[in-house]
Amino acid sequence: MNQRNWPQVFEQYLSEQMNEDAAHDLSHIRRVVHNALALAEEEGADLAVVVPAAWLHDCVVVPKDSPLRSQASKMAAETAVTFLRTQSYPAQYLEGIAHAIAAHSFSAQILPETIEAKVVQDADRLDAIGAVGIARAFIIGGALGRPIYDEADPFCQQRQPDDFVATVDHFYTKLFKLVDTMQTTAGRREAARRTRFMRDFLAQLGREIDVIAS
Repeated sequence: MNQRNWPQVFEQYLSEQMNEDAAHDLSHIRRVVHNALALAEEEGADLAVVVPAAWLHDCVVVPKDSPLRSQASKMAAETAVTFLRTQSYPAQYLEGIAHAIAAHSFSAQILPETIEAKVVQDADRLDAIGAVGIARAFIIGGALGRPIYDEADPFCQQRQPDDFVATVDHFYTKLFKLVDTMQTTAGRREAARRTRFMRDFLAQLGREIDVIAS
């Protein structure tokens, strides 16, 4: 990268571009960038690709309940590259940045083919689990009008989990599965730690509502 203060450029752009979404705000972006820098150092990924991809991975945000949700990361990749070109970002990195952004999304189901894409995907997924992941899940569930849990079967012991029913179901439909999707050694290690924390959280919730969590 050249000598411009790129994080400042990216943050200014995002402050003008992003919609109000408490689960995908600038704090989320900063955490993903922080995760990505740590993973990139351990995995030897190229920061010229990782840094802009991490900053811009959610430059287009599509609501969770939108039929266009699976297209969001591709839309973000296109938007990011268009922006980077206007900023004269080195052209040799644009293809790698676009792929890293497109592949970060869980719903897009795009296999990351480079170490940089793997780092960005892992960095984003780490922010979906652990303490912050729990908080984000309930922010989204509340915004969509979903209850904390289904009183008849809070921990999906007698039914298939459905996160349209309750937010706790989202732990079973997605969050507990993310540890098995991690692409890097460092990401898998941290994801395992955060997943244990989430299971402990549900165990505590079960004690408070007098139901044993699975």
